[in-house]
Amino acid sequence: MATIERRHHGNDVDDATPPVTAQTPAPQTTTAGPVRYVWAAARIAIGWVFLWAFLDKLFGWGFATPTAKAWINGGSPTTGFLKGTADNTFGGLFDTLAGQGWVDWLFMTGLAGIGAALILGIGMRIAAITGGLLLLMMWAAELPLTTNPFMDEHIVYALVLAGLALAGAGQTIGLGRWWAATPLVRRLPILK
Repeated sequence: MATIERRHHGNDVDDATPPVTAQTPAPQTTTAGPVRYVWAAARIAIGWVFLWAFLDKLFGWGFATPTAKAWINGGSPTTGFLKGTADNTFGGLFDTLAGQGWVDWLFMTGLAGIGAALILGIGMRIAAITGGLLLLMMWAAELPLTTNPFMDEHIVYALVLAGLALAGAGQTIGLGRWWAATPLVRRLPILK
């Protein structure tokens, strides 16, 4: 049995710490058993939130976006939200971005890409990073918050996105394993 001795500045570590041996079981991962299905369900649910926002803003199905303000009818998907932030902490910055074509395209591409990646279980790292950034910018646009000093659903969703990527949530009820084995992703692991 191979025992790994732990040393701290040349002294033995506290005797209460058991030695790590070849028979020491590996720590349980968060994606074991039924937990992986919970992460998969969270992944698909948040993916649907992003994808639905894209579809409603694109076609104006009347949930958050009226038909007349749909992107395909000439409306701006960013104007309503960002114009409403003029009096907020960073309102001046976000107000100037409202309705600009490049911002609309970037926002809509982000919603569609993040939503599709999460639902399919591919590109989880990129989806978590870009989704987290988008959510943090939306959070910043609303500062100061009216119902809590600092916490709202944007921060919670960003944390869950990080958890999804770290837990490998795309591998359960998703295409994550297949995606990770493609030559492109093996060459560029950030795309996992």
